[in-house]
Amino acid sequence: MERGFRCSACGEDFLPEEESQRMIRVARRLGIWGQPLKLRRKLSRSGRGTVLRIPTDIERSLHLRGDETVLVSKAGKKIIIELGR
Repeated sequence: MERGFRCSACGEDFLPEEESQRMIRVARRLGIWGQPLKLRRKLSRSGRGTVLRIPTDIERSLHLRGDETVLVSKAGKKIIIELGR
């Protein structure tokens, strides 16, 4: 949870420096700092299934070979894909 202030005149949000630094530390620990948070991709069909292609930069950063097992789950309208163990 972030603590900050919202300007009543323009609606812009402001975070105190220490809160911003805390958020950066958490993002680094999660491995998402400096990475795009969302990439737009199109789904395609193959047989009776739907296919999602993984972008090359993500494939490289995760050292994927193409034979990994993944866990796929749904959270509301989100699809969550995790590398299996």
